[in-house]
Amino acid sequence: MNREQALAIVKEQLTEHRYVHTIGVMETALKLAEMYGADTKKAEMAAIFHDYAKFRPKEEMKEIILREGMPSELLDYNSELWHAPVGAYLAEKEAGITDSEVLNAIRYHTSGRTGMTLLEKVIYLADYIEPGRHFPGVDEVRELAVSSLDKALIKSVQNTIIFLMKKDQPVFPATFHTYNDLVMKMED
Repeated sequence: MNREQALAIVKEQLTEHRYVHTIGVMETALKLAEMYGADTKKAEMAAIFHDYAKFRPKEEMKEIILREGMPSELLDYNSELWHAPVGAYLAEKEAGITDSEVLNAIRYHTSGRTGMTLLEKVIYLADYIEPGRHFPGVDEVRELAVSSLDKALIKSVQNTIIFLMKKDQPVFPATFHTYNDLVMKMED
């Protein structure tokens, strides 16, 4: 599937604002992939499909999570997390994407995970720093991304955890584990 075909498929699933965001994530992912040596074709496809399930009804996402054996603990946390694993599932079932690296980059773009691959890091970070994002701390992460993918990733995960804690919201355990894994590997 080429870029135009992929964009046409996701455009039907997204609002105009989210489609513009998706274009920004795609362009950012391509830059990061080139800078850090990730596969640009895979980065492009994962970026295009990263929010594929974003606007699916919560009940549909919940049903897919339970039926497909995804971690049911997801349902105990903010539903904003659900679209990533559900999106990976739907990108495979509806759009025919079979590349496991691309699917995992979609699957983990909200929570992260321990042992993230280069492609997963690129998509997570591209989603966080794309040009349309404007919130406290994003410019610092953009600056870090120029010199260190891992330092930028650590700061973005740290910012997310602090944001959730300040709002008295629970933090998904995989996100804490992502942060710890990245920090511990930086110390090596």
